[in-house]
This record gives sequence, structure tokens and C-alpha cells, in this order.
Amino acid sequence: MATLQLYDQLLQFPLFQGMSRDDLARVAGHTKFGFLKFANGQTIVNEDDPCTGLYFLLSGQLKAETRSDDHSYRVVEELQAPFLVQPEAIFGYNQRFTHRFESLSECRFITLSKDEVMRLSEEFLVFRLNLLGLYATLTQKLLRQPWRHRPETLGARIVRFLGQHCLYPAGSKTFYILMTQLADEIGDSRLDISRALNQLQDEGLLQLYRGRIKVMQMERLLMI
Repeated sequence: MATLQLYDQLLQFPLFQGMSRDDLARVAGHTKFGFLKFANGQTIVNEDDPCTGLYFLLSGQLKAETRSDDHSYRVVEELQAPFLVQPEAIFGYNQRFTHRFESLSECRFITLSKDEVMRLSEEFLVFRLNLLGLYATLTQKLLRQPWRHRPETLGARIVRFLGQHCLYPAGSKTFYILMTQLADEIGDSRLDISRALNQLQDEGLLQLYRGRIKVMQMERLLMI
């Protein structure tokens, strides 16, 4: 990949934004990037695979699958480029992917090994600050969740549950969960859960199937 083209590709991602042209030229010319291409339907990473670097999706569409700890329900999301695959997994206590990612079209990636991430952090202040900002933002959002006001309606509580189980708060999501399981998770009766879901379906915000909830536009659902 030509240096100028790589320069433009890097600017799609927050980790490289704010860097000077000279710094970006140095990064593009002296960093050991990996380049990967996946055909439609190929696995990018599996849940519990070791995370040894960063995966930057340059083009294409991904499917991300996440399972509950007891595997009683799961969520499948469609994600578009540009997208950075689980950057939090490269450091910390559990350095493994917690989601499964599969290509939904031809996908192109740039990869960075952990050693290269560490080197860029040491050499470029803006990259280091961007990386710290990314992790701080993730942490702040998670720490704030328990203190948010409890939704007043059951429909709103269902929407919050669905939103909290997404990697990205927009696009198409499919939740494979039984109403009895959803009722247990939210702490309400199955009958009331069914009524609230049917109301959301009547409003065109989701579609109900046996053991499955389809949300075409998560951003619309989260606006209620």
C-alpha cells in the first residue's frame, strides 16, 4: 500500500487523528503494519482468541456475535468500516477477545502488533493521548451506567437492556433471547414483556420472531 494511501486510511481512526503531517508520514513509512483481506463469511477472530494486536477495518462489513456468560442468549450486530475491533482487549487482565467477528462482505484490515502499539505510544504523544482517551471514555461510560435514572416504563427498560448489550449504538441488531429469559433479566413477568415488545413492534421499532428480536436501526430504538 502506497504511503499516501496508507496516510489517508489511518486518518479514518481516532487513534491517529490530531497527529501532524510529518508524524503521520513517519508512522506510515516506518511502522510494521499488517494487511489482511477476508472474503465474505470468513471468521476474523473467535471469542476467547488471544488479542495480540489491533485490527483496523478499512472497508467492508462485519458481523459481531456476543454471548452471555451462561450462553443463554446472544446478540448479533452488523458493523461498517471504519471500525476498530475490540481495542480494550490488547491490555489489562483478560487479553482475549470476548466477541466473535465474521466478515459479511469482502473486508480489508490494517493490523498493528502489541509491540508496535507500545512503540507508537512511546514515540508519539498524540497517539498515546488518543489511546488513553479511548480507554478512559470506555471506562467512564461503564462506570456511569449504574447511576443512570431507572426508566419509568417497561418498554424503556427493555430498550435500555438491548442498548447495553451492543458494541455500537446504531445499525442492525438481532437478539437471540427467549421472552422468559428476557423477563428474568429485566425482573418482570413474561406476559408484560410480551405486551411491551409487541407495542414496540407496532411502532415499527423492532420485529419479533420465535426466540428472536430484530432491530433494524438501533439508533431509532434508543431515541424513545
